Amino acid sequence: MNLLRTTLDNGLKVLIRESHAAPVVSVWVWYRVGVRNEHQGITGISHWVEHMAFKGSARWPEGKADQAVAREGGMYNGMTWNDFTTYYATLPAHKISLALDIEADRMRNIIFDPEAVESERTVIISERQGNENSPLFLLGEEVQAVAYRVHPYGHETVGHLCDLQTMTRDMLYNHYQTYYTPNNAVLAIAGDFNAGEIERLSERYFGNIPAGPDAPPVTAVEPPQRGERRVVVEGAGQTDYLTVAYHIPEARHEDFFALTILNAILAGASGFLVSSANITNHTSRLYQALVAKEFAVDIDGSLSATVDPGLYHLTATAWPGRALIDLETALNIEIERLQDTPVTPAELEKAQRQARALFAYASESTTNQAFWLGYSEIFADYGWFLRYVDKLAAVTVEDVQRVAQTYLRPQNRTVGWYLTPK
Repeated sequence: MNLLRTTLDNGLKVLIRESHAAPVVSVWVWYRVGVRNEHQGITGISHWVEHMAFKGSARWPEGKADQAVAREGGMYNGMTWNDFTTYYATLPAHKISLALDIEADRMRNIIFDPEAVESERTVIISERQGNENSPLFLLGEEVQAVAYRVHPYGHETVGHLCDLQTMTRDMLYNHYQTYYTPNNAVLAIAGDFNAGEIERLSERYFGNIPAGPDAPPVTAVEPPQRGERRVVVEGAGQTDYLTVAYHIPEARHEDFFALTILNAILAGASGFLVSSANITNHTSRLYQALVAKEFAVDIDGSLSATVDPGLYHLTATAWPGRALIDLETALNIEIERLQDTPVTPAELEKAQRQARALFAYASESTTNQAFWLGYSEIFADYGWFLRYVDKLAAVTVEDVQRVAQTYLRPQNRTVGWYLTPK
């Protein structure tokens, strides 16, 4: 693989991967700022700053960058999550300078016009209120808040309504100035080019941006959970939901790979942030035990690669007329079976194949290759990505049973019920 890795004098990490499968290029800029860097009073601020980044600068007024990228047939977007805010553009390879120009300008020159801030406040509050129409959002938010007593991962990316109503333009601008610096960023580029030439272009566009002070450290450490926690959400609708969340290690921990295989066995392999691949989970243990036996309409399992310890979620939609206690009991029986009896070698091999297939899909396109360059650098380094498939292949039957016993304990879980009027 043709990979060039360098760091500019201002601290910007640059990862460049040549990929000549298609005449396109994908440029991503990642900032180490997200939910993890927020606290009560400014929850949702990273997401709001992301919105403001699309409101433009003197060089690229609102809408102009979108139009310029669209004119070339490209894709252009951004997103905020637990550990990062990122922006990307995928374009014909010969138009890479356009993406670099937009992102270098975005790094220091967003205007934060007061009227635009107020206009966007309305938009984000509406986004928050729209999310509240979803029972799974309401349940997920409560489960997160109960699962985390200390760590900022306990609140949603969109933030709390009270903070969205009271944050000021200066608070947003200070957040931007603090975290949008080259020494707090990663530039990840993949596509059809010569890596040496792209390195010189990166220096040309980003090299003169001054480094900022080091970002404030995140010192929050979630203490061990000492007993099961439960939360009940009552809301509108005709469908009840169950979510169970277990504390699990960060992505750099060796057990993360065994937990990935465990999830594939229990609930079916799940994709990553950029993967839309669909592998049926109809042969998974929980599908057979819950859906096939009409305890649940569906079952989903998910774990994500994070900087700090995260959560493993199992979420089920109750079968019409089924009590949540019956659904939860059936789920717990399968968890205990996984803890008490080793999985078969055939189950392990199938889970490994599924997980590898989803990962391959998630790293297939030029856009996704550039995504993984930057994303893996946020929570570990690009070596994590390169070793991922080998790590999955190394997981043993004993590893799966051990992590089930270690992390899927009742004392380590938060159980959430969403109940509708009966």
